[in-house]
Amino acid sequence: MGELFGTLSDGTPVHRWTLKRGGVRVRVLSYGGIVQSAEVPDREGHAADVVLGFPSVEGYVDHPGPYLGALVGRYANRIAGGRFPLDGRTYALARNNGPNSLHGGDRGFDRYVWDAEPVEHGVRLSRVSPHGEEGFPGRLEVSATYTLDESGALRIAYEAVTDAPTVVNLTNHSYFNLGGSGHAGGHELRLAASRYTPVDDGLIPVGEPVDVADSRFDFRASRKVGSGYDHNYVLDKGVTPAAEEVAELYDPASGRVLTVATTEPGVQLYTADHLGAPFAPGEGIALETQHFPDSPNRPDFPTTRLEPGEVYRSATVYGFGTR
Repeated sequence: MGELFGTLSDGTPVHRWTLKRGGVRVRVLSYGGIVQSAEVPDREGHAADVVLGFPSVEGYVDHPGPYLGALVGRYANRIAGGRFPLDGRTYALARNNGPNSLHGGDRGFDRYVWDAEPVEHGVRLSRVSPHGEEGFPGRLEVSATYTLDESGALRIAYEAVTDAPTVVNLTNHSYFNLGGSGHAGGHELRLAASRYTPVDDGLIPVGEPVDVADSRFDFRASRKVGSGYDHNYVLDKGVTPAAEEVAELYDPASGRVLTVATTEPGVQLYTADHLGAPFAPGEGIALETQHFPDSPNRPDFPTTRLEPGEVYRSATVYGFGTR
């Protein structure tokens, strides 16, 4: 069992698991499946925490809005109008982001204590989301397994099964700052995406995906990230059975490099321009591997539908290095 990290107001214990391998140390909480920290060396061999997090469980409970390091579900990102059709019925969800539903609703997966069990080089978290939780249909049995490989890369593998047709879209919401502190806008990003989904004022996709060429959305060649992004990128590879590398984030000052490989068809680039105290706007960059926002209302997008008898599987690998 992991170490006791704290307790919730109702007395529920929260445990922390520490994974060490390949010169990397990652800490994972049973509360919200949160990646609390990831300590990795710079080009001089000096380690720093490159994931934004709180030192106590109270920090996460009191500041749920940024979803720091959290496992997000049942549906990561937004669903327009807080509703979607499925087999002739319209399901109503919590509208917790203006008129829309965001990251699972009022109490998403990030606000539950998950069951935890050790696995080789990691920990497996699991819970049952009952039928009707936050308005979603079907009893969903879901797990997320966090492991470090011999190089120190963090792999998060998700699985879920349902007893009724439903929609599922899971992600991790870590904010990375490869310098360990300060503004992250000077990081350089390469992203294997030739298109992105333009959005309305509520950040709901509108129209068809648009080519990134000759626009500020083009990260096909590595360049400084800057600010002003909260957009879904359509990965050139699409949905794949195995995780393929799609992104590289580089901090010239420290030399640290983050690579992202995933089975998912999209990545939400979020430059945290609205991040609040105790953090500063732009202090971290989120690369949320995912299916697209509002997919249950967009039959032209890759489907997020899960049927009884099927197994939802998704995996993302965060690799760490220097140059």
